[in-house]
Amino acid sequence: MSNANKVAIVTGASQGIGAEIVKTFLAQGYRVVATARSIQQPDDPNVVAVAGDIGDRATAQRVVEAAIARFGRIDTLVNNAGIFIAKPFTHYTQEDYAAVLNVNVNGFFHVTQLVIEQMEKNKSGHIVNITTTLVDHAVSGVPSVLASLTKGGLNAATKSLAIEYAKSGIRANAVSPGIIKSPMHAPETHEALGALHPMGQMGEMSDIANAVLYLDSAPFVTGEILHVDGGQSAGH
Repeated sequence: MSNANKVAIVTGASQGIGAEIVKTFLAQGYRVVATARSIQQPDDPNVVAVAGDIGDRATAQRVVEAAIARFGRIDTLVNNAGIFIAKPFTHYTQEDYAAVLNVNVNGFFHVTQLVIEQMEKNKSGHIVNITTTLVDHAVSGVPSVLASLTKGGLNAATKSLAIEYAKSGIRANAVSPGIIKSPMHAPETHEALGALHPMGQMGEMSDIANAVLYLDSAPFVTGEILHVDGGQSAGH
C-alpha cells in the first residue's frame, strides 16, 4: 500500500512529538486522525481533529469512528499521548498516580483495543507505542518510577501484541526515546539534559517521527523496541 492511501491515528497530537509525527505523516501522503485534550481542526482535508481525554473510552470510540467515517479504514495507530511526572517515589500523590495511569495505560488500552478490532477486518495494521528509554536506563537525577511502571508496561505489551496478532497481519512496535527537544523542556535545560546522553546532546522531535515512519514502512519488523536515545540504553 502506498503512503498516499494510509490512514493513521496519532494520540497526544496537539503539540511536541505528536504534532511532529502528524506533520511527518502528512508530508508522506498519509491521512491522519489527530487527537488530544485541546486540539483545533486545521485547514487541511487530510486531517480530522478529535478533542478529548484519550483515557476515556468514549473519546477513543469517537476517534475510531471519525477515522472510519472520514477515511474508511485505519492502517496505523501511534500511541504517543503520555504524562511524565518526575518526583521522588514517596512524593507522588494519588492524583499523580491516577493521572499517569489514565493517559499512559488507559489511553493505550481503549483506543488500541478498538483499533485492532477494525484492523482485523482488513487483516493488516500497525501499532506504534511511544515509550521512554528510562525504562531500560534509570537516571539518578530523574526520578521516574511512574514512567517506568507505565511505559515499561507498554514495552512488554508491545511484544505481547506482536506475537498475538502476528498471523493476523497486524504488527506492533515501540519507539523508546531519550530526552527530546520538545516544549516539555525549557531551552535553558538543554545543555544539562543533553549531557545525560553518551552522544552529549538531546534528540530532535524529527528523530522520533522518522523512527515511527521507518517502523511503519518495515513490514518484516514486529515486536521491536527501537531506542532513539543517543546511546543511553547501550550504556554509559
